[in-house]
Amino acid sequence: MGLACREIVNRLEEQYPSSCAEEWDNVGLLVGRMDQAVKKVYVALDLTEKVLGEALGWGADLILTHHPMIFGAVKKVNDQDFTGRKILRLAESRTAYYAMHTNFDVLAMADINGELLELSDSCVLCETGADTQGNPIGIGRIGSLPRDMELEECARFVKERFGLPAVKVFGDLRRVVRKAAVSGGSGKSMVSSAVSKGAQVLITGDIDHHTGIDGVDQGLCIIDAGHYGTEYFFISYMEKWMGQAFPQLQIRSAGFGQPFADI
Repeated sequence: MGLACREIVNRLEEQYPSSCAEEWDNVGLLVGRMDQAVKKVYVALDLTEKVLGEALGWGADLILTHHPMIFGAVKKVNDQDFTGRKILRLAESRTAYYAMHTNFDVLAMADINGELLELSDSCVLCETGADTQGNPIGIGRIGSLPRDMELEECARFVKERFGLPAVKVFGDLRRVVRKAAVSGGSGKSMVSSAVSKGAQVLITGDIDHHTGIDGVDQGLCIIDAGHYGTEYFFISYMEKWMGQAFPQLQIRSAGFGQPFADI
């Protein structure tokens, strides 16, 4: 037996309210009807053409992703650009599409990353608001690694804990680090917060050349584990959460697959 899309959206909003998302973000039900009947839900990090094909081929009624497919204003919906084509395919197949981005980063991703790295005495890296009890919430976590590590060992630890084939490292590989900051996704904007809070190493993604070397000059080592590599945990996390919250639904998810190849 299926559910109305509205029932699923309401439950997601209770757990991960869109009010916790950043102002520039675009989250929630982006395509579809609230009264859409849902029996099958497909979970992925991004709504790529491949993901959309797999989801529709399986007969998904709702697709749930972390990154929103639609960010800026959409002035035309037609088959002349890739976003328009995906919107049309969703609408024509009567498949709803929901995205939960920085609200999930604030309310779940930061803790997922921190727990994977076994951070102790952790707190919010960059505050964006407060919960109903007045406790700070926000992007990223900062705390202590399980032990003192040389930066090279820390990089290997991140690779192992995040299940990745490679990471990029900025800093002296022999430097000993213990206080670590972590911020899933694109973390160049987190460098100043990491430095101001005394982090010795920042684990994040999408670090460019200048951000990396400037961080080192400020005394901060950086381990770039990739945007995908620090956030793909959303898939298994939400697949499990949806299965527990809605046992009457069929849930399927995209497998692990970085959107690039190391050659």
